[in-house]
Amino acid sequence: MRFCHSLAKNAKKAHYMRIMMKPELFNTLKSYSVKTFVSDLIAGIIVGIVALPLAIAFGIASGVGPEKGIFTAVVAGFIISAFGGTRVQIGGPTGAFAVIIYGIMQKYGFGELMIATIIAGILMILLGVFKLGGLVKFIPYTIITGFTAGIAVTIASGQIGDFFGLTPDFSTPMMILGEEYSKLPGDFLPKVICFAKSASSINVYAFVVAAVSLVVLFVWPKISKKIPGSLIVIILATVITVLLKKFCGLELATIQTRYGSIPNKLPAPQLPHFSMNSIVELFPTAISIAVLGAIESLMSAVVADGMMGTKHDSNMELIAQGVANIASPVFGGIPATGAIARTATNIKNGGKTPVAGIIHAVTLLCIMLFLGKFVVYIPMAALAAVLINVAWNMAGFPAIKALLKGQKSDIAVLTVTFLITVFIDLTVAIEVGLGLAAFFFIKKMIDLSEVHEYGENLTGGLKTKTNNANNDSGVEEELEIPHGVLVYEVDGPLFFGTVRKFEIAAERAGAECKAIILRMRNTSYLDAGGVQALKQLKSACDRKNITIVLSGVHPQPWKLLEKMGMFEDLGSENIYDHIDKALARAKEIVR
Repeated sequence: MRFCHSLAKNAKKAHYMRIMMKPELFNTLKSYSVKTFVSDLIAGIIVGIVALPLAIAFGIASGVGPEKGIFTAVVAGFIISAFGGTRVQIGGPTGAFAVIIYGIMQKYGFGELMIATIIAGILMILLGVFKLGGLVKFIPYTIITGFTAGIAVTIASGQIGDFFGLTPDFSTPMMILGEEYSKLPGDFLPKVICFAKSASSINVYAFVVAAVSLVVLFVWPKISKKIPGSLIVIILATVITVLLKKFCGLELATIQTRYGSIPNKLPAPQLPHFSMNSIVELFPTAISIAVLGAIESLMSAVVADGMMGTKHDSNMELIAQGVANIASPVFGGIPATGAIARTATNIKNGGKTPVAGIIHAVTLLCIMLFLGKFVVYIPMAALAAVLINVAWNMAGFPAIKALLKGQKSDIAVLTVTFLITVFIDLTVAIEVGLGLAAFFFIKKMIDLSEVHEYGENLTGGLKTKTNNANNDSGVEEELEIPHGVLVYEVDGPLFFGTVRKFEIAAERAGAECKAIILRMRNTSYLDAGGVQALKQLKSACDRKNITIVLSGVHPQPWKLLEKMGMFEDLGSENIYDHIDKALARAKEIVR
């Protein structure tokens, strides 16, 4: 009987996995209706229009030209929506890739970029096929925050020239830090020095347009959250630029003067020339593209789940991302991933299924086919303002501020990752960040094992000596759990590798659940990733009107939670030193 039960259980699990490994489009079409299509149609058209200036801006920031940004948004955007594991994911070029792409273009060229992107796509597919999507969650939160902030600084610094209308003179090579440059440097420090040396060439007209555009971008969300400020800025700046040129003779750099016309069709598919030398040389860069694409897409999927109350399939999503990154360069595009801001815009405007994302791609294609001749009049100064605003939003200042209040090891990983991303390379930053995080974690585990037997417990701000490391007894006991209460225990350290535990806790909380008790008697260590997971759990519980109660908090977790403001969020009335008190509080909540 036990063997038959196990066989049935495994068969059920296999059937479940087969269901999960299916594009979300196929699942949603089963109950698709005219009403849903109308919602998807409206959202898709709006997101398509919103995505246009961003696709152009990211293409320019990547050093490949505006048309390649549009190609990517059309091809990759269609594939990610059609074959992805998320209901409302919007894919396309993003600011996160701009740094890597620009570096490849400066060092190699578009042919090598195609090779690196295709290899990255294959790696993403393999991650999905072998159901390794969850591995992305093992990358510490401090590393993600650090390199994201570094990317933001790099993007913003690259727009200094267009923001101020600078025109560096490379008629003779420019000497910077002992090296000669015949074009704009790709590295952060030489680039900033190059702009500083060209300060005398400032274009006041361009600066005014850029500054006003940036102010509008910062102020616009207070006016309207439905229509993105980037679209308003691009339209107004383009109209004003055309009128001033016609009636006042004032010239300003535009897409047309910098890059020429926008094609009115997709290019014919073309494969790059592969060689063993190029594959070996570009493989580390391809890994960076794959890791970054996986992180961005799955983060976007998690945000979408939080906004809609759905559950994405991370493995299917990675497969779709991989296919998109193989197809995108074949049609003249660049690396693509899920875009958090555009996905949120899709949801806010009524997007319900992947059909909205497909319509977004078709909308962009129609704009390119029929309105591309008007796109070329967009001023570069306005695009620079859009990219600086994107950099500001992706920098993650609240997250950085919270981390800086935490433990020194997290601050060290954050700082090192950030500095290496800005001054050296993103690939190196991820490698060093992972090594440093692993080192600090191992050291902390050794330190805790040495002092654990002293058993200090901090709860309610009081320090107490106990024999069991806290007052929450380590002996297994029969608990009288009230109806509507879920008791969840994390056994061992809660760090960046154990965030899935909290996801399971949120998933198990049904409609009748009113309180979740987190027993932390065996949680001797907590890091910033664990705090972030706790914040995600609280957000998920807030949406379901569920109260979180903590029981038996050890010294190190207590100090970190207090520093990062989690006890204020949870409420001091929901933190106890013993499970009996926590259960009594839970009874009050469910009454």
